[in-house]
Amino acid sequence: MFKEEIEKTVTVLRDGGVILYPTDTIWGIGCDATNPKAVEKIFAIKKRPGSQSMIILLHDVGMIKDYASDVPEIAYDLISNTRQPLTIIYQNAKNLATNIIAEDGSIAIRIVEKPFVAQLIEAFGKPIVSTSANISGRPAPIIFNKISDIIINGVDYVVNYDRDIIEGTQPSMIIRFNKNNDFTILRD
Repeated sequence: MFKEEIEKTVTVLRDGGVILYPTDTIWGIGCDATNPKAVEKIFAIKKRPGSQSMIILLHDVGMIKDYASDVPEIAYDLISNTRQPLTIIYQNAKNLATNIIAEDGSIAIRIVEKPFVAQLIEAFGKPIVSTSANISGRPAPIIFNKISDIIINGVDYVVNYDRDIIEGTQPSMIIRFNKNNDFTILRD
């Protein structure tokens, strides 16, 4: 089932669809992070202003430089030594849909470790958007059965994996690198 579910999800992503899926943190809404039309669909589903950027997920640290021009060496140490999921905001995003990049040119990237989402990204071969499965401004649901029908009915595909997990997980820690390669913790 695991492999079949990845294949179905990859097909939806390649067709420009939007998915509802279990990330390495909470359930998220996602799409091909290089497809501006798919990204726009997410903004519409969430009723979120297009000026707000979203996180992208990668399965391998070696991919970061493909999507961010300025990657401080300390970022790799932080990723490998942090025990919880870590999202890092890098300066000078590239090779992504322009509507996913923040107005200041930055992009938030997280390297995933959970097998399902890591294998999904690897099979897809591109970064996947990750944003919480809620209408903008409302609380993010921690478990699948708390996701609004508006979200479920708004996406093109709901992944049939880990829906019955009732343990709540938490959003990732978020840090931001500035131009001097210092960083600030935005959420821990």
